[in-house]
Amino acid sequence: MPGRNVGTDAHHRGGRPETPRPGTGPCAACGTPPDTEAERLAAALRASESRFRAAFADAGIGMALIDSEDLVIEGNPVFAAMLGREVAELPGMHIHQIIEPEEPSRSRYRELVRGERDRMRAEKRLKHRGGREVWGRVTVSLIRDGAGEPYYTMVMVEDVTERRQLGDRLAYQALHDPLTRLPNRTLFYERLESAFKPDGRDGPGTGEARIGLCYVDLDGFATINETLGHHVGDQLLVAVAARLEHGFARDGRQLVARLGGDEFAVLVTGSAGHQQLTRLAADLMETLERPFEVAGHRLTVTASIGVVERPVRGSTPADLVRDADSTLYWSKSDGRARWTLYDRDRGADQLTRHLLATELRPAVERGEFTVVYQPLVGLADGAVHGAEALVRWNHPRYGLLSPDRFIPLAEESGAIVALGKWVLEESCRQARRWLEEFPGQPVLVSVNLAPRQIWDSDVVADVADVLERTGLPARLLQLEITESALLGPGGRPLQALQALADMGVRIAIDDFGTGYSNLAYLSRLPVHALKLDATFIEAFRESAPGADGRRRAADEQIVGAMVQLAHALGLTVTAEGIEHAAQAERLRETGCDTAQGWYYARPGGPEVVAAILRDRPR
Repeated sequence: MPGRNVGTDAHHRGGRPETPRPGTGPCAACGTPPDTEAERLAAALRASESRFRAAFADAGIGMALIDSEDLVIEGNPVFAAMLGREVAELPGMHIHQIIEPEEPSRSRYRELVRGERDRMRAEKRLKHRGGREVWGRVTVSLIRDGAGEPYYTMVMVEDVTERRQLGDRLAYQALHDPLTRLPNRTLFYERLESAFKPDGRDGPGTGEARIGLCYVDLDGFATINETLGHHVGDQLLVAVAARLEHGFARDGRQLVARLGGDEFAVLVTGSAGHQQLTRLAADLMETLERPFEVAGHRLTVTASIGVVERPVRGSTPADLVRDADSTLYWSKSDGRARWTLYDRDRGADQLTRHLLATELRPAVERGEFTVVYQPLVGLADGAVHGAEALVRWNHPRYGLLSPDRFIPLAEESGAIVALGKWVLEESCRQARRWLEEFPGQPVLVSVNLAPRQIWDSDVVADVADVLERTGLPARLLQLEITESALLGPGGRPLQALQALADMGVRIAIDDFGTGYSNLAYLSRLPVHALKLDATFIEAFRESAPGADGRRRAADEQIVGAMVQLAHALGLTVTAEGIEHAAQAERLRETGCDTAQGWYYARPGGPEVVAAILRDRPR
């Protein structure tokens, strides 16, 4: 073997060579036949050694022989080149001068040297003389002596540096944003998940570890893209990322990541409390508000920031991100250019709103809504002229919900269209029952109509269909729409309301006096009634002395003027929120036509209206 005295060249005898026996051949070195079995074995060994040496020297992978003291006996040219050395330098070098002695491969190598295993494989970093990064796939095999004891080891190394570097590049690209080079959403979530794993003293089980998150969104970034172009927007994002990374990525405790678009995050593991995160948020805002010089433009940006800080124990990564996102939304809705710290009570309310919004459409299909009615009473005669239909939600978890809890959500989500149509049909069906029971006392039903019902559905066709199927005369249906929705720009709403009025349906402006109050516009609208907002009715309580009394007297004059104007235009007037007999009497004196409120009846089932009709003499 190379480097060892493993044979002898003395195989010739003096004089004439003996005639070879059958099965023998001439000497491979000089052509003379061997004389003995030992010489034949020696010749075979020398030939084997020659072949091995040729394969060792010419191999396309690195090879080396290592003795029992971990010293190199001999290495081939490829192995030497991997290390930036000459072949002559290798003998006598310790294996740890060549290959990083890292666990657990170091333990496995010692087992091999002791003869406890015959082979091991590992991917190792080699120590190049010039400091260049070299990675090799290393296979170490144990060579035993004739007695089966460990003799030396053979090391074979395949250069995998390029593959390793390619893998590193691909891994980097998978975990970093290609534009800003910041950690991306994937790496952010990996670090976040890692922070929640129990790993000893700071694990969730100890209650000691805390975590914080600043969720950053640039205000008005879309405007920059639209006005200056996406190339300027991209350069601004790069500048913002560089400033954030330089100022806030620290010691592995704070990770700055781009989550997408103009959203960034600063994740703080091992945070010290709310004060640390709120200071960090303030510093972030101050840093971002300094002007940026981008593509010849001096740009100033602001940011909205959602801040969450809490113990790791009792929370999850999903909880943290969800609450940070909600808090960022609060910052936006509260006026932007600010940071907002997560508030558990506000978060619970927001969660409830979200749950209600998602359950609205199925709740309509499940029949969880009900309609209650509040009588509209004539101030002059005390008779019931109609009833306003008011919807309630019998929620299986939260109980009976008033409209202010879910109507805004229904309008935002579009569920108001299906809900409104259901309320319309249910109310018309009930009004038809009253008509059948009290044919001499026709009672109209007044149903609220959301602006979105006009825009997102064919409300004229819907109303016509409901009237036909319920058999209710059109004159006994009144649709209420808010003043601000009605007195906006012309177009589809006015066309729809005009078509409804032409069918014989009454149109009322609800909460009159709280919107545009464009009184001159009333003469051109298909309107039959005004409903005065309850705030005006405050003036009709008992008079108060001093400034309060003068203000109430002025309010009474305003209401009186509105009633006179409405009558001049052929409109009736209804007052809402009547609580006392004195209010009702003073409103009657102003000429107000009808009223509703707790003084007459609280909203209730259809029997409330029926009882009043039944008790009134005919």
